[in-house]
Amino acid sequence: MMIKSLRVPALVVLSTLALAGCASNKPKKDQAYIARDVETLYNVAKDTLDRRNYKLAGAMFDEVERQHPYSVWARRAQLMSSFSYYVAGEYNEAIGSAQRFLSLHPGSREAPYAYYMVAVSYYEQISGVERDQKITQQALDSLGELIRRYPNTDYAADARLKVDLARDHLAGKEMEIGRFYQVRGLHLAASIRFRSVIDQYDTTSHTPEALHRLVESYLLLGIPEEAQKAAAVLGSNYPGSKWYERSYALMQKHAPQLASR
Repeated sequence: MMIKSLRVPALVVLSTLALAGCASNKPKKDQAYIARDVETLYNVAKDTLDRRNYKLAGAMFDEVERQHPYSVWARRAQLMSSFSYYVAGEYNEAIGSAQRFLSLHPGSREAPYAYYMVAVSYYEQISGVERDQKITQQALDSLGELIRRYPNTDYAADARLKVDLARDHLAGKEMEIGRFYQVRGLHLAASIRFRSVIDQYDTTSHTPEALHRLVESYLLLGIPEEAQKAAAVLGSNYPGSKWYERSYALMQKHAPQLASR
């Protein structure tokens, strides 16, 4: 769903020493039995990442942290682990690595990047509106936290764009539920969903349709005055839209005395 190229912060992309070993294709659990000095272990992990073996690279960066937890290399490895897992599509592991970094180094200059990795890893997991949107809300919360903490960073600028997309997605879910109720004749329940789009997600692309669906629901509920109010808002804000044209036609047909107001 999202881009797969992320800038790795300057601290993380350091010039490494000449490699003193080669990458292994053994699974993560086998890495625990290979004791190496920290620089060699880090450089092998970095080489594995460069070779685009991303999941194994993440496991090897984890091993740097496990074998040498108090080294400066462990701090770098946590961020590199998060990045490697992210590119591999292992988003829960990416979140875990970034959160470990934040728990140990909350005031680090690389903290914005760690918050960003958490946020985009949730964002990548956003599913279609027919699915549960718990992940979407987690993405929105994480993006919001990044913006609040580091509003002037490039990460926050990108997060703001993703917030708009995530909000649009949540509004789409509300619309889907509202249409589901409407088709089944549950017009009060439908109107509540459409109203929530207008109240909570009024800047999204779904607002014009939500207003039109409110006009439909209110007319079917026998409260044309409320339908007229929704139609007026729709006409004021989206006068050239197809949704206003449809709402105007409905008002002319079912409540002509109000449509002319």
